[in-house]
Amino acid sequence: MRAGLTGQCIFATDFRIVPAFLQFTGAVERDPAIDRWLDAQPSELGSIARTWFALMRQCGADVRELMHDGYPTVCVGDAAFAYVGVFGAHVNVGFFHGAALPDPAGLLQGTGKYMRHVKLKPGLALDGPSLETLIACAYRDIHSRLKAAR
Repeated sequence: MRAGLTGQCIFATDFRIVPAFLQFTGAVERDPAIDRWLDAQPSELGSIARTWFALMRQCGADVRELMHDGYPTVCVGDAAFAYVGVFGAHVNVGFFHGAALPDPAGLLQGTGKYMRHVKLKPGLALDGPSLETLIACAYRDIHSRLKAAR
């Protein structure tokens, strides 16, 4: 995990039965297609996406990545935990199991059964430490899911 991530992941349901996770084939340590994709994004939005994807990459030595549905996605092994997406006026930092993540700052949006995202817009204030904590928690969460599946 990246030095300096100090947020704590306190899961209210640590005893829960962990549902299956989304798996992909082809995740690699560093996918050059992702850097090309990030370079092709509009400057301000691309910069935001690059910043948060870089943090995802730094979660641990076991993080792998791939493009999924046109978006840079991070995995542990073949199990996806987060992604970035660039849209017309914002960037989404998304979590495949975001509904299970603690979110005391209320950053997560979405109503799906599993996925949630944080919407980032240029020029708007952002609670960076809370987003860093969400990324770290998503990484820890996928490890818990993988361990429970063994």
